[in-house]
Amino acid sequence: MASINLIDSFQEFKDAENIDRPTLMKVLEDVFKTLLRKKYVTDENFDVIVNDQTGDLEIFRRRVIVEDGMVEDENLQIPLSMAIKIEPDYSVGEEVYEEVDVRNFGRRAILAAKQTLAARIGDLKKNNLLKKYADRIGEIISGEVYQIWKKEILLLDDEGNELIMPKSEQIPTDFFKKGETVRAVVRKVEMRNNSPIIILSRTAPSFLEKLLEIEVPEIMDGLIVIKKIVREPGERAKVAVESYDDRIDPVGACVGMKGSRIHGIVRELRNENIDIINYTANLQLLLQRSLTPARINKMELNNDDHSADVYLDPDQVSLAIGKKGVNIKLAQELTGYSIDVYRDVKEEVGEYDIDLDEFADEIEPWIIDEFKRIGCDTGLSVLALSAEELVRRTDLEEETVRDVRKILEAEFNNE
Repeated sequence: MASINLIDSFQEFKDAENIDRPTLMKVLEDVFKTLLRKKYVTDENFDVIVNDQTGDLEIFRRRVIVEDGMVEDENLQIPLSMAIKIEPDYSVGEEVYEEVDVRNFGRRAILAAKQTLAARIGDLKKNNLLKKYADRIGEIISGEVYQIWKKEILLLDDEGNELIMPKSEQIPTDFFKKGETVRAVVRKVEMRNNSPIIILSRTAPSFLEKLLEIEVPEIMDGLIVIKKIVREPGERAKVAVESYDDRIDPVGACVGMKGSRIHGIVRELRNENIDIINYTANLQLLLQRSLTPARINKMELNNDDHSADVYLDPDQVSLAIGKKGVNIKLAQELTGYSIDVYRDVKEEVGEYDIDLDEFADEIEPWIIDEFKRIGCDTGLSVLALSAEELVRRTDLEEETVRDVRKILEAEFNNE
């Protein structure tokens, strides 16, 4: 028979490489046209037909009929005596269509075709994989741990594609076992030695961002926006969030009832402490919130060199700095300001202090809340700032500020 079912012969490529059937048929057609050019110099007078339903391939050669003895190119011309053996009604000048038996190419040619096909499909697979994951950069995917090495681990996705997670992209306390399912974010896709390499990460800020999107529907719906994320993987992370709906508390929504939403993320990140911060355009307030859990007494900003001097009670200094300096480092990354921490030694008025809440009988609660908003939650912290500074930093009238200062000064002077 002149035709051959190539799908039977090349089925392993179709199954193993997950190439769609029409693409495989087009590649087969191109491969056999290459064989034709090698054997007949040109493929212009050949028609290669591949049935994409059955996989049958047929090759037809077109030749012009000439008088016997007038053949100049056997590939393009056929003598009349040979043509009438195919069909008695043929005459000089007509075209003869002959079916070429694929088996005439020989075993070596068919083997070469399979090798060429393997190379072509390999390139297709690489391009498909590159495009697939280039479009998924920043997305979370799951992979099964297949191999563990000292500097990286190899994972397989659902389709058996190889994914790499370098040691630098793993949380320091990560410990994986072969066969374990791991979640990570697609960090980047690059070509090495003509092969696509998909790099996964569990340390990138985008990994935490996607985990929050999964756990907090309000973020997915766009009601809450993540303004910035900074991380020290496995230690601490700070997330600045903002709500576009005044009815929604962005911090409360991210944390969830009794921490239900944040706890799952903390476990995924190997008990990494996560501070959710309410974003504000007020830089002083943002700096104060970024140093959570420390409480600030006062702050001096220098916008020229983007630095801030922060004064705290002695027992708050270590909280502001954090373990191995992580807390203050993340606060600097979040705000873009260099922060210097100082112990606040109170000498001017007295050796003790009084919480503003103790003056609730004389000062209205909303005024106390306004002072607390700028970090002044004690009597001395208010008196440490001038009336002009307090008016500038709060929404209070000058008269109100001076009245409050008189109340506080009278209390401390009496003591």
